[in-house]
Amino acid sequence: MITYWQQEEGKLVQKEESELNRRMKTWVDARMVTRDDIVELEEKFEIDGENILDILDPDELSRIEYNEDFDYTLTIMRLPVFSPGDDISYFCAPLGIITKGNWFITICWTDCEVLKDFAANRIRELTLNDFPAFTIRFMSRADLTYLRYLKELNRRATTIQNEMLRSVQNRELVQLLNIQKSLVYFTTSLKSNQMLLEKFRKTKLFKLDEEDVDWLDDVEIDNRQAMEMADTYTNIMAQMNDSFSSVLSNNLNIVMKTMTAWNLVLMMPTLVTSFFGANVPLPWSGETGWKWMGVVWVSVLCVLSAIMGWFMFMKHKFNTFEEKKRPVKLNQHRAARKEKKVIARVEKAADRYEKLEQRLEKEKIALEKAALSVVNKGKSLPEKAPVKVKTEEKKVPAPVKKEEESDDKKASGKGKAKSTNHKKKSSKKKTSRKKGNSSKK
Repeated sequence: MITYWQQEEGKLVQKEESELNRRMKTWVDARMVTRDDIVELEEKFEIDGENILDILDPDELSRIEYNEDFDYTLTIMRLPVFSPGDDISYFCAPLGIITKGNWFITICWTDCEVLKDFAANRIRELTLNDFPAFTIRFMSRADLTYLRYLKELNRRATTIQNEMLRSVQNRELVQLLNIQKSLVYFTTSLKSNQMLLEKFRKTKLFKLDEEDVDWLDDVEIDNRQAMEMADTYTNIMAQMNDSFSSVLSNNLNIVMKTMTAWNLVLMMPTLVTSFFGANVPLPWSGETGWKWMGVVWVSVLCVLSAIMGWFMFMKHKFNTFEEKKRPVKLNQHRAARKEKKVIARVEKAADRYEKLEQRLEKEKIALEKAALSVVNKGKSLPEKAPVKVKTEEKKVPAPVKKEEESDDKKASGKGKAKSTNHKKKSSKKKTSRKKGNSSKK
């Protein structure tokens, strides 16, 4: 299926072949290619058939090359694909990108989420006029889908692990094997894409701007992160398989132990019954007084076997598949409780610290906004001329309080004068009395 896309007002719009503007750059999307589509691509756009076969090969690695015979640049990268109907739901497929004139042609033998995202305009700031930037955006979107699919694979592995802890079945083991295959496909594809990114930086077929180089650096970082995640998940899966194989062997040993115990219990009755076969006469069969001794001996043997079974199964617990719970001391319980309390306190403190940091960030943002608004207001207001204020000398009336205070002072002064005059008169009277007394004497 071949579709044509052109960009209008920053968005990709699907158009028919007759509605295309030949002057504008066009994206030709060829997905789930059939033989008729291959013939159409070869005739209309003059594409080499060998290159188309290379693109349709599911095991083709990533590369970049220039075809001199047909004058176009071919770029092959590997994209992640999710198909829930298959046994291996996550795998990779090659995507061929051919740039020729105003045509940007993508060829893929299946449908994938990356192409759907481009067709649905889910990618922001997308420009079809710059072909190198457009190819880099394909690589970045592929890395993001790789990361998301790897996380989903890890979740599936954890769910299968929890199911296997309860009961191990063949279906769960097959699911783990399929997840391992998907991880192997992802690791090989990511390594080939990493080589493509290095060649894309060094090649002279595309002219890269500074923005393209920065974007390419971000894509390389995402690709390396995806590679590391895939490696870690593969190692985890390998260790998981080893651990479950040891668990299965341990369960088998426990089952064999119980079977040997049952064999030991049933050995005595089988030994007696096998010894006294059809050709051997039973003891006390002819005597009249001892006819019931055989029944007594058989019952005794049954009781002995029952005692052995109780001793082996109930006392030593050979029939239990679960591990014995070891008694835990009181000090260990206390230490565990203290550790839980400390962990809870640390978590609460961390939450409080995060909340405080969020508040501080919000306050900083609010202060910055307020400062910017003040600066913008100051720039928007016109500068006013300074206003001259006329200062006139005004006669300030004397306060009334001072007059009252002066009157009070005068009154106090008169009182003091009166008191001094009274003291003088009293002193004169005393002196006159003293003189009179002296004259009498």
